[in-house]
Amino acid sequence: MDSAGQDINLNSPNKGLLSDSMTDVPVDTGVAARTLAVEGLTEAEEEELRAELTKVEEEIVTLRQVLAAKERHCGELKRRLGLSALGGLKQNLSRSWHDVQVSNAYKKTQETLSQAGQKTSAALSTVGSAISRKLGDMRNSATFKSFEDRVGTIKSKVVGDRENSADNLPSATGNGDQPLSDPAPF
Repeated sequence: MDSAGQDINLNSPNKGLLSDSMTDVPVDTGVAARTLAVEGLTEAEEEELRAELTKVEEEIVTLRQVLAAKERHCGELKRRLGLSALGGLKQNLSRSWHDVQVSNAYKKTQETLSQAGQKTSAALSTVGSAISRKLGDMRNSATFKSFEDRVGTIKSKVVGDRENSADNLPSATGNGDQPLSDPAPF
């Protein structure tokens, strides 16, 4: 396989692409490699390593091409089966959420938050009970009883001692069985 026109730079955005318009500028690796050659290697060993490197680079290019072809084929099969990218995304998100839920970090966080919620609920319940008890104590206090009596007295002066039922109310025109009573002043 001729790899001279193909991009073998792993950091290149064009890696594995065969388009002639998208190839990187080739670099003369022979000069750079000879200057960096490890001392102690014979020329034969260096030549053998270079041949192996070229072979591995060609295999990488071939594998990229095979992978790209497989991905295209996979996409075509999904399209023919009616599987959309959205469905795949949904499945990936479900799988990821499941993975998060079964992780130890999630379980510990969930347990901690549950305990915090229980403690908060207990604290609020205690505060509510204390407020209820204080209001009950206040209602039984002499000050509150005196206030309650005064409100009752004012109410009786405003409403009177009569019952608040419909059959005891005077008519709006003043005609009828019962005369209009003179309202008590405030």
